[in-house]
Amino acid sequence: MKNLIVGADDLGWTEGVNRGILDAFRGGIVTSTSLLANGMAFTDAVSAAKLAPGLGLGVHLNLSDGAPVADRESVKSLLDDNGNFAGGPESLLLKRARRSLVLAEVELEWDAQIRKVRDAGIQPTHLDGHKHVHMLPGLFEIALRQAKKHGIEAIRVSLEESSLRAALSSGRKQNPTVVMKQGVQARGLKLLARDAREQAERAGIATADYFCGIAQTGELTRDGLELFLKSLPEGTTELMCHPGYADETLQKTATRLQASRQKELELLTDRRIRNLVALQGIRLIDYGYVTQGA
Repeated sequence: MKNLIVGADDLGWTEGVNRGILDAFRGGIVTSTSLLANGMAFTDAVSAAKLAPGLGLGVHLNLSDGAPVADRESVKSLLDDNGNFAGGPESLLLKRARRSLVLAEVELEWDAQIRKVRDAGIQPTHLDGHKHVHMLPGLFEIALRQAKKHGIEAIRVSLEESSLRAALSSGRKQNPTVVMKQGVQARGLKLLARDAREQAERAGIATADYFCGIAQTGELTRDGLELFLKSLPEGTTELMCHPGYADETLQKTATRLQASRQKELELLTDRRIRNLVALQGIRLIDYGYVTQGA
């Protein structure tokens, strides 16, 4: 059986992103999303998600953007001089190498993020990471411990399947420089966390069999998505995506994913894409089905 989780990242970032993700679920092929506990539109996201039964909802573990959920004084090694998270995975990896990243503070912050989501009345289906930060050495183990602690039965393993990446990369409208840079990042993750799926299995935490979407973040095309769907292997695959509306709040943030979010929304809700999923005999699922062994 070919199962596909279509996972939309960044629920809770802004209300426009929230609306886009919910539209991509109700009218398209998105089946799962993950919530930023420190997102500017967290409350709106929780309300919206509770009106969307059937949408898988995980926690988007964050160390890269915005303010911490835990008390600032207790997570100082994660923050800049303004008291906000101090950068992306590259800077965190450098901190890790210099031993200036306090892993106990990462654990404290991620525990606070998960608790905030649970206290809002949501039992998460899975964990994943904003900018894949949960895949960094030492941090994946923390994510697994937090999953066990909070009764969360699945985790995203952000290791791209090469053949699926090649299929998704087809299309003439991609920015080759961006795709190449992100492809290097995807290969880097494979080197840093090549045993992650085995680690999760030993911990009793479920994963998808395959994953794709890093190299094409913000560069998804119809041609690429169609070939990806036609190339889907037996088992369970997760496709990461970032649909949304570029509202005024989003435009004021540093993310480069602006107009691309609405393009992805249009693609993910396109009737031809939905029909192709059906023609290929693909079952759309979320992480709840993975943990049930369905």
